[in-house]
Amino acid sequence: MPQTLTYKLLKDHLISGELVSGAPISVKIDQTLTQDSTGTMCYLQLEALGVDKVKTERSVAYIDHNILQSGFENADDHAYIQSVALKHGVFVSKPGNGICHQVHLERFGAPGKTLVGSDSHTPTGGGIGMFALGAGGLDVALAMATGKLDLTCPAVVNVVLKGKLRPNVTAKDVILEVLRLLSVKGGVGKVMEYTGDGVATLSVPERATITNMGAELGATTSVFPSDERTREFLIAQGRADAYIPLSADAGAEYNERVEIDLSKLRPLIAKPHMPDNVDTVKKLAGLKIDQVCIGSCTDSSLLTMLKVAALLKGKRVHPNVSLTVNPGSRQVLTMLADRGALKDILDSGARVLECACGPCIGMGQSPKTDAVSLRTFNRNFYARSGTKSASVYLVSPLTAAVSAIAGVLAEPTEADCKALAGITLPERFDINDNLILDPSDFKGIAVERGPNIKPFPIGKALDGDIVLPVTIKTGDNITTDDIMPSNAKLLPYRSNIPYLAEFCLSTVDAEFAKRTRAAGGGIIVGGENYGQGSSREHAALAPLELGVRAVIAKSFARMHRDNLINSGILPLVFGSGADYEKLNAGDVLDIVDPISAVDSGVATIKNETQGFTFTAELPLNARQKAILLAGGTINSLRK
Repeated sequence: MPQTLTYKLLKDHLISGELVSGAPISVKIDQTLTQDSTGTMCYLQLEALGVDKVKTERSVAYIDHNILQSGFENADDHAYIQSVALKHGVFVSKPGNGICHQVHLERFGAPGKTLVGSDSHTPTGGGIGMFALGAGGLDVALAMATGKLDLTCPAVVNVVLKGKLRPNVTAKDVILEVLRLLSVKGGVGKVMEYTGDGVATLSVPERATITNMGAELGATTSVFPSDERTREFLIAQGRADAYIPLSADAGAEYNERVEIDLSKLRPLIAKPHMPDNVDTVKKLAGLKIDQVCIGSCTDSSLLTMLKVAALLKGKRVHPNVSLTVNPGSRQVLTMLADRGALKDILDSGARVLECACGPCIGMGQSPKTDAVSLRTFNRNFYARSGTKSASVYLVSPLTAAVSAIAGVLAEPTEADCKALAGITLPERFDINDNLILDPSDFKGIAVERGPNIKPFPIGKALDGDIVLPVTIKTGDNITTDDIMPSNAKLLPYRSNIPYLAEFCLSTVDAEFAKRTRAAGGGIIVGGENYGQGSSREHAALAPLELGVRAVIAKSFARMHRDNLINSGILPLVFGSGADYEKLNAGDVLDIVDPISAVDSGVATIKNETQGFTFTAELPLNARQKAILLAGGTINSLRK
């Protein structure tokens, strides 16, 4: 029977289970990646698992998020990650080497391999033909410790690309169109698999832009075939031996099909405060802007930066606009300098930032009050920029560059961009890996542990009824940025859950943490797609620290639901939207006999305040049941 590329990749790595959409499976993991925002917790969990060396072919620890060192906390975390990673056989990419997904694509990613990372944008690797997905830190620690990962077999959506992009349209506009069509929850439980004659017109970095931002669909991952363009990229990176051809079989059947004619696309823009709130640039043209930020793991490749430099060359950034550019890796920065493109960027009046995540993760460059900020990033969630009153729009690098010059939102014209057609990937990239540490060069290394690194909370085994108040009721599409804010002030405390928990859900309700602690714990009530966004398990660990025992929502994002289960928090789904409407913050709920609820998949819940009873669904596989009964994955493994 003809197979999709997705199922081919999974079949080659299948340890147990059946490749049927919705079924539990276990797959062999070839590679892992971590970054320093989630990595400290991940390595604390790896230590708790008691393994000496990782069981993967290649694991890499990147330091690219918490780069600002205004106190000892970030530097201490970096020292801990470097030492504990090297001790366990993990490569380390030091600060300044670049953003994890960009560097991994350049130096480690390989067609046909599986990759799991403690960052939601790990699907970037799908641009080179990998099955690459994001997960919580504990799942990544388990993958490093065992060489395998448990997941739910996804459905597969065929995204057929036809034709060729116009000169003023980019890969960013392609994924914005997919988001416009499918929404931020349209990919939950699915893989986006790209086929069609349009695929061959896209380079690996362009494909990676699309797979990277596929995370905003809620998708498990996205994947492109490995073809001649893939081979060219790997040869240029000095890694020709990593190439293998991969594609779906002719006649493969998919669960869904989406068709996009690349030639008909126009420059697009995502309006505040969701990546799927998409419109045309033309419709909003003339909007006064204050800030433009170009970079992030979505759009910071050499190809992107060379095109930006060409548009900025000989021009001047509008005096009322602040333009920042952060190249995705040291390789990109070096090659921009060698080709004179860096000078063109600097001469325009742009500020060049370190090769790191920077403003995308909220680490600096917060815009002014009520500012309009254009960003080439992947997320424009409320307050993610660090300025609550700012309006953040997501655009392509071409739109960003011409707008920075104009001082208003401007659509790049085909005339503006015709000269960019001659800009292609080099036949050979400049390769210098001296900021990547090989663990085989370090023997008998001692782990460094600073005072900001605290133990992570452990859940409680289920016993009697859970009787607690609803300490918050939220609306739809609550993000992990809402649950556990990620900004320059809080990022240094990612290894200090007791402190971090005091800011849990603070962008939604500043009193939530205080109220939940005072009540001795609580229950969260959420709407659709609760927990969308980042893979950060801090959005589960912080509520656990506060005593949250259950979240009842209309639906959950995949990674957050997995993280809740790993932490021993019940992820309950309303059987009826009417039940959600009836509940109020402050209602005392009695989750009756949660052990039976886990076993049966249905929980009976009494509203002690209002005097009515309702049910909520709790669909679990055997592994997840054992985890929740034990009070979390760590307890389950110890048991």
